[in-house]
Amino acid sequence: MRKIKNPAELESFRESCIKEKSQETTWVAVCCGTGCSASGAHQVVSSFKKALQEKNIDAKITTRITGCHGFCEQGPLVVVHPGNYFYCQVTPDDVEEIIEKTILKKEVVERLQYTDPVSNEKVLLENEVPFYKNQHRLLMGNNGIIDPTSIKDYIAINGYRALSKVLQGKSPWEVIEEIKASGLRGRGGAGFPTGLKWESCYHAPEETRYVICNADEGDPGCFQDRSILEGNPHSVLEGMIIGAYAISADKGYIYVRNEYPLAVKNFSTALEQAREYGLLGNNILGSGFSFDVKISRGGGAFVCGESSALIASIEGKAGEPRDKYIHATEKGLWDKPTLMNNVKTWASVPYIMDKGADWFAQIGTEKSKGTMVFSLTGKVNNTGLVEVPMGISLRKLVFDIGGGIPEGKNIKGVQTGGPSGGCIPEKHLDLPLDYEKLTEAGSMMGSGGMIVMDESTCMVDVARYFLSFTQEESCG
Repeated sequence: MRKIKNPAELESFRESCIKEKSQETTWVAVCCGTGCSASGAHQVVSSFKKALQEKNIDAKITTRITGCHGFCEQGPLVVVHPGNYFYCQVTPDDVEEIIEKTILKKEVVERLQYTDPVSNEKVLLENEVPFYKNQHRLLMGNNGIIDPTSIKDYIAINGYRALSKVLQGKSPWEVIEEIKASGLRGRGGAGFPTGLKWESCYHAPEETRYVICNADEGDPGCFQDRSILEGNPHSVLEGMIIGAYAISADKGYIYVRNEYPLAVKNFSTALEQAREYGLLGNNILGSGFSFDVKISRGGGAFVCGESSALIASIEGKAGEPRDKYIHATEKGLWDKPTLMNNVKTWASVPYIMDKGADWFAQIGTEKSKGTMVFSLTGKVNNTGLVEVPMGISLRKLVFDIGGGIPEGKNIKGVQTGGPSGGCIPEKHLDLPLDYEKLTEAGSMMGSGGMIVMDESTCMVDVARYFLSFTQEESCG
């Protein structure tokens, strides 16, 4: 493949990618995120490929490996297209029946359907499953559609269109103004306005600047960043390139914990493909702008999720935080201005630059815009990744999406914000989930961890666990 030299060539290539995808009239999406893979998803993929080949229909029916669909409780997940037939807890032994009934005869395999724990009714279509139906899947929506190792799949769903628009029609300052107008706030901790951070780095006097993606996801029970990197790595990379253009940086790093091998593998593939196609490296899309990214692996230290400790780790030093009287946007990596954002923040950027700040700002609340991806874990029926508009109530998330508490037990509370957060008691379940309300309630948004606790949970044990965790993890 020769490099794409300009925006016109990118759009021409996009048309060919879309045309190629349109020829796949029947295809099977198999979730192969870390959770489903651990439950045997790759064996399911192998069984599909083998059975389709034996029936001599593998040329007509595609088996597609996709990233995490979010419904981790029910994996391995299989969705048959067209029709959007949703099957859960699929094993290799189920494949033959899915092919014979659903793919060839358009009949339903009822025993593989999802049963809603609230209504006790079976649900056939993926978009009708309450877990998905009540979400707003912006960052996670394409995870069940594209092959994360295929840049063609990403380009076919308008990938790199935002970058193209930026490079051919906006100055760096105009990009920053658009991000500010969108109301995007950091998705990794305190929720600092993203545009203001970019502006600060833009005005830094140094010529050499760096961009960093913080993918050191250390909160217990959190796995959203991992799943985005595994399932749609190009969205994060595109956001980083746009951010680098906005502050005139030519080098970037993504800091990923070593416990995320699939995330590292898929992001490495994305880097290679983007370079091959001329979307990363020198003179991107003929714009004169050059930028490249390196992967830096962390050792799994929780404290390295803190920005200054992370920077120290990249520099080869002990991952220990420093005083923040000087911000990273002024003096960060190797004492140069550094723009650092979380995985979810970077993945939001292409949507804003493609669809506009006003479009993004319509989602969420007055002060908390867009969506947030939560890791819903603990004593809840439907564990997994949940993406919802900012401002949704905790009750709706736990009961309408999460399916309530197992065994008919009562909910005691929800722990949010990781070890630095707090516990929201049952009486505050109608609390809107946004930065301000969670802070007022004595907790925080953090990176999106959410642990549900029922009447059997001992709050003393919970407090002891998080204090012990924080004590053990406070050194670099």
